[in-house]
Amino acid sequence: MSLDALLSAQGLRLSYGRIAALDGVDAEVFPGEVLAVVGESGSGKTTLLNALAGAVRPDAGVVSYRDRDGALHDVHRMSAPALRALHRSDWGTVHQDPRQSLRMAVSAGGNVGERLMTQGARHYGDIRAAAIDWLRQVEIAADRVDDLPRTFSGGMLQRLQIARTLVTQPRLVFMDEPTGGLDVSVQARLLDLIRDLVARLGVAVVLVTHDIAVARLLAGRIVVMRAGQVVETGLTDQVLDDPQHPYTQLLVSSVLHA
Repeated sequence: MSLDALLSAQGLRLSYGRIAALDGVDAEVFPGEVLAVVGESGSGKTTLLNALAGAVRPDAGVVSYRDRDGALHDVHRMSAPALRALHRSDWGTVHQDPRQSLRMAVSAGGNVGERLMTQGARHYGDIRAAAIDWLRQVEIAADRVDDLPRTFSGGMLQRLQIARTLVTQPRLVFMDEPTGGLDVSVQARLLDLIRDLVARLGVAVVLVTHDIAVARLLAGRIVVMRAGQVVETGLTDQVLDDPQHPYTQLLVSSVLHA
């Protein structure tokens, strides 16, 4: 693991029967960077994300996380309570379907405030003020603070999930197809919002996407996966403008000719 890496995966292997979902995968994430993991369906990109986040245990290999004090932790040797605490503090997740993390029967402000409460916040006025501020930051009007998420559009739900995730200022966020299923115009607005928030907060992001354009807009580095293997990695513009692996060339070409 590089001395300045925040998260590192070494030699990850995971098979489902005869299918190799991860086949000797190495990856590193550095503080404040956005790392995109791209590939077609079945390439292993979401499995890699889940392994990095501790949600899926690999058959072999190690995922290491460097905490705020510089100490290294083997993610898959952490106790379940310790891993949950990490996900409530230093880490965050943005799912493709925001309903996976939002509580639909709790108000918008309550959804944001709950994550603050897991960190020990107890003053109602402060929690509500922080929730309203974060709704504003994700372009949700303050007068929607008491509305239930079920009254929100798809784009608003995703923005609410982002507010809930970022309110505790995590160091690392896992994003799984955050613009998937949204209209093109809504996607563009959401991508601009994510890019601005990530840059301003200096948060590191592991972004899984099948959309090369999303990777180019958000990510400084890119990992290209095929059949459970990393076939190419490097600076995003360099890889996408001058792909070396035939599979990457095919991905880029398919976008250009779509």
